[in-house]
Formats: sequence, C-alpha cells, structure tokens
Amino acid sequence: MNILRKMFGGRDAARPLDLRNHANFRPAGAIRDAGVPVTADNSLSLSAVWGCVNLISGSISSLPLQLYRGGDDGDRVMLRDHPLYRVLHDSPNADQTALDFWDYMAMSLELWGNAYARIERLGGKVVALVPVWPNRISVRRETGGVLRYRWTDSGRQYDLPEDDVLHVRGPGGDPLGGMSTLSFARRTFGLALAADESASGFYRNGMRPSGVLKFTEWLSDENREIARKYMADEFIGAANAGKPFVAEGGVEWQSLTMPLDDAQLLETRSFSVEEVCRIFGVPPVLVQHHSKTSSWPTGVEQQVLIFQKFTLRRRLKRLEQAMEKQLLTEAERQSGMRIEFNLEGLLRGDSAGRAAFYKSALNDGWMTINEVRAKENLSPVEGGDVPRIQKQNVPITDLEALIAGGKVEGN
Repeated sequence: MNILRKMFGGRDAARPLDLRNHANFRPAGAIRDAGVPVTADNSLSLSAVWGCVNLISGSISSLPLQLYRGGDDGDRVMLRDHPLYRVLHDSPNADQTALDFWDYMAMSLELWGNAYARIERLGGKVVALVPVWPNRISVRRETGGVLRYRWTDSGRQYDLPEDDVLHVRGPGGDPLGGMSTLSFARRTFGLALAADESASGFYRNGMRPSGVLKFTEWLSDENREIARKYMADEFIGAANAGKPFVAEGGVEWQSLTMPLDDAQLLETRSFSVEEVCRIFGVPPVLVQHHSKTSSWPTGVEQQVLIFQKFTLRRRLKRLEQAMEKQLLTEAERQSGMRIEFNLEGLLRGDSAGRAAFYKSALNDGWMTINEVRAKENLSPVEGGDVPRIQKQNVPITDLEALIAGGKVEGN
C-alpha cells in the first residue's frame, strides 16, 4: 500500500484538487453552449435522463447484495451472521433500507461520476454506511499519499481519511475521482434542455411565434405599454389561439409564422433522446422510445441482454470491487470473503426459457431437484439433494447384458 501511495503521491502530494481541469469537476450551473444552465436538477427534468438514471439505479438497487466465502471445493457459504452482511443486505444506516441506499449511490455515480458514504465502525467492524451528497465533497492527497475527504453537512464539518469513506469511482480510473456525466455531457443535456424550452414556447404562444404590430407613428410610453399588455392578455397563449384581432388607430398586425415542421422540433427532441441513451448506455426501447427500435418481444429481449451485459455489468463490478477493497480487511479477503450482487432474479427468463434451462441442468446432473426448487422459491423435497443423470446411448455390445439383467425387454 505504501508503494502505491508513493506512486500516486509524488507530483500531486499536498496539492489541492484543481476543479477546473480534473475529472472530478462538477458544473455549478454555468451557462453552456446551448445557452441553458446544466445542473443535476434540470438535467433530471429531461424525461430521457430521468428514465436512464432511474432504470440503471433501480436495477442495481433491486438486486440483493450478498456477503459470502468461497470454499476450497468451490461451494459458497453465505455469511448471514457477519455484521457487514446486515449492513449491505438489509439496512446500511438508521434511515435507509438497502434499496434506498444503493439507489442513492448508483444515481450519484450516474450523474456525478462518484459515490461517497461515511463508514462507521464499532470494534473495528463496519456497522453503518451514511451516504454523502457527491457535489459537497472535495478530495485531496496528503504528503504521505493518503487521500482525505472534506465536506460540510448540516453545519458540521468533516475531514476524514480514506479508511473512513467508501468512495466508488465512476469512469476514468483516477484515484481522486471519476468523470462527471454532468460535465462531459453538458452539450447534449444543454441542447436537449434548449429543445424542451423551445417546445414549451411553441405551446405557450399558441404553437406560433409572435407577430408584429405595425404603427404609422412613434408611440408614447403609455400607448406602448397598452399595446404590450393588450397583446399579452388577449392573444398570446394556446387558449387564445384563433381569437380575432381588432385593429384600430392605424395599427396593422403582421403574423410571423414558422411552421413546426420547418423548425424540425420533433426530430431534434427525438435525436436528443437517442443521444442521452447513448451517453448512459441504455437501449432507447427501455425508456419507452420506439421510433427506430423494434418493440416486439424478440427485439426487446435482445436489447435487455445487451443492457445487462454491457451497461449493468461494469457498474456492478465497480461497486463490488470498491466495497471489497474498502470494507473488508486484508485477512478477510485472504480468507476468500467476497461481496457480490445476486443477478439471478434479473437474469431469469420467461417460463419456457426457465423450463428448458432447468431440464438441461437436471438431465445433465449439474443441478439437483432441490437447487432448482430453491431458485423458484419452493421448499425442498426428500431425496432432492442427489444429482441425477440419464443413461442413454449405451454401446450396442452391452445390449445382451442389459437384456439379461431385465433392464431392457427383448423381442
């Protein structure tokens, strides 16, 4: 560990984190390319972002998180009596269930590229994990190479070493922090937000741009204000669409029309959905976007498998390895203790697929009847723990012996 700290601690030792250049940078509402501030709140107001983030975090948080020890013969022993098992599987802290906590952590990873939790120990054992809002934390490296985490919560200041903070890093692999999606996807999010605002403007203004009131003479301040209020109250808005305009006093109304098709607003918003899905690695059909994707069962099933293999897998491994490194002691890791999400429920197919899978397992003898029943939440049966295998394709030279033994009927 000291060697690793020296490797990472030399040039950056005792230097504060440079939020302008580092991957841990988090935008704080600065105006972006499309002229719209990009923050966590308004990004989640986009249906595609909300759908992708909730799909990923909800899928992860719904999986049971288990602590086990691998035996010498390959068998896994679930460590339900270990204090850490209850923290990870049941309730990480006094306020949250396991689903709430991991939903929070997974969502933090998707938006900020980092997820943090304060580790509480009692007698050297982890007894609680308290999540920390990711945009409050600053990370620095001490002269000796140790990472320290500083933040303020409810008026209380924290400055803790790396042993007291669970830090799950997102893409990038930098020890100081992962890459923030809010930062690197700001152009895509800003464009999508701008398109949403434009769409709102179309409906708010009766799905047409404003027109021009032409006057023959310069208006006084009083008349100008009357004209503005008159137009705003009587003719702007979807409720006033088609309302006749009464021209008087030499005023002329000139409509400035811009057809919705010319603005290609619908196409722009559809493309924004696909761009957001590309950033999060989610097939568009899984967030109810079907424009260019088959929504028939075969197409959806294949995309679900892609989502599981290429989107969820690396995120689950990122969480599992961070927990094993930071929550287990060296002795516990050496003894074979592992932390793993149980994917069984997520990977279960339909009834026909499960039946074919179980039939193959039972016929080939690599699963027992009780193991199959356990996966279907059924109680074990007597004699169901013995593996069985079908006997077939017997050599023809053994046929006479089988007939003599009464196992095969002769002609």
